[in-house]
Amino acid sequence: MTKIKMTTPLVELDGDEMTRILWQKIKEILILPYVDLKTEYYDLGLPERERTGDKVTSDAAYAIKKYGVGVKCATITPNAQRVEEYKLSKMWKSPNGTVRSILDGTVFRAPVLVDGIKPLVSNWTKPITIARHAYGDVYAGVEAYVPEGGKVYMELPSGEKKLIKEMPSAGVIQGMHNLDASIAGFARSCFNYALSTKQDLWFATKDTISKIYDHRFKDIFAEIYEAEYASEFEKAGIEYFYTLIDDAVARVMRSKGGFIWACKNYDGDVMSDMLATAFGSLAMMTSVLVSPDGKYEYEAAHGTVTRHYYKHLKGEETSTNSVATIFAWTGALAKRGELDHNDALVEFARKLEKATTDTIESGVMTKDLVGLFDKEGVTARGVNSVDFLKAIAERL
Repeated sequence: MTKIKMTTPLVELDGDEMTRILWQKIKEILILPYVDLKTEYYDLGLPERERTGDKVTSDAAYAIKKYGVGVKCATITPNAQRVEEYKLSKMWKSPNGTVRSILDGTVFRAPVLVDGIKPLVSNWTKPITIARHAYGDVYAGVEAYVPEGGKVYMELPSGEKKLIKEMPSAGVIQGMHNLDASIAGFARSCFNYALSTKQDLWFATKDTISKIYDHRFKDIFAEIYEAEYASEFEKAGIEYFYTLIDDAVARVMRSKGGFIWACKNYDGDVMSDMLATAFGSLAMMTSVLVSPDGKYEYEAAHGTVTRHYYKHLKGEETSTNSVATIFAWTGALAKRGELDHNDALVEFARKLEKATTDTIESGVMTKDLVGLFDKEGVTARGVNSVDFLKAIAERL
């Protein structure tokens, strides 16, 4: 069989633990037999981040800026326990945070819908895509513990000082920031994504309480929409809608789905997990980081599946859901094919996605989905990690 050729490499960001094991198996079973895979490889596993002083992470991000499309395996963000376990010299930053900061992108997350796995919210009949601003706010916050209490100020470049709080006793403080340029990039990424997918766009903050910080987000979105996108949205028959975050949550719960919900960084972090769980599983959630200048990084929306990795190290069988990781690969391959006008690569990616969902709908799935699956005339059968990939391959 002639393999599909690639002209431009994908930037491949390898990861940690069980997802790293499955990363190789996905390539071996589902991609390499069909595609003459061309990648620029970066090992973001924790040992290599330690060895390079985390330079490998920034190198990978700049490679995505160069080539345009990357695909990333799940990685460990070390805490104190991981520092000890891996004998690290320091608690390295989140690789996702580093890549997002360099690309200044927006993370779009949407569920993989499968006939037989119904959302917990019964009126959700269409997917809901979360657009998460991937810069600043609490994730770039500066924090301090003030054991002695006292007056705490914020000093501006003009020299003006603003009293944050006169603390009567010990407590904590935090400073956050965002940039007009990043907010504008977030807005344009969301508007462009809505136009490309022909979906309504909702945006929500808490500007009634945060009258400067959150209101700045609201104003920039409104200004850009009116100046650059209003007529395009009207032509496409879609709507841009702003509301408060608490009202948005209520509206989302009552909706049928089928729209993009744009959120600030923390709101998007929380709400994407809530939606993933309500639609079935984090392991069934696609995730793509889109920069304002059109660079793409595809990844799974979940962690490294540590518990299964420890079982794997003991030689025990695992049944680890690889759907989100498969869809990271298919998303990246399809986008690379689209940019390079490589129709065969795009078609292969879509066939692999269909083979994956068809396999689950036929009753073959990893064990985490068995309890969620309910389809008339089909009995769910849980299989191990590798057998699930082999069952998908049989449909290619």
